[in-house]
Amino acid sequence: MRHRISAGVLAFRENEVLLVRHYRPGQHDFWAGPGGGVEGSEELWQAAEREAFEETGLRVRAHTLAYIDELVDDWGRIVKFWFLADYIAGEINVSANPAEDEAINQAGWFSLDALPMGHVFPEIIREQLQHDRIAGRFPIKLPLRRSIF
Repeated sequence: MRHRISAGVLAFRENEVLLVRHYRPGQHDFWAGPGGGVEGSEELWQAAEREAFEETGLRVRAHTLAYIDELVDDWGRIVKFWFLADYIAGEINVSANPAEDEAINQAGWFSLDALPMGHVFPEIIREQLQHDRIAGRFPIKLPLRRSIF
């Protein structure tokens, strides 16, 4: 079984969260916070900030480890560390991502009570993120689950 360590951000600008849309016709269509695989000796927060820049063109500052998310599927096991982050600078641009097989075609800022329809990852942001932010009870280990994509 293969393993992958990944990091992502749930970046906020005012009260809106940054999400990117991963879309491949007939394969997958979902929204998630920017993120991806940790490279070399990067700290997790550094990987999360780098991935946000690569996927959206935005500079963010990761500050709080929020969720530890574990997925398993036929490929292997992925452990993703989600950080709360603050928007620093930039304009959204999804065209400069260096990942060759990436399928990101949109990004945007969304109110937590008006998230995009369909699948949003991590799923907990749809119902629980605002409560968890107010309570400040991070980090939270999410249950191991099977990846649907």
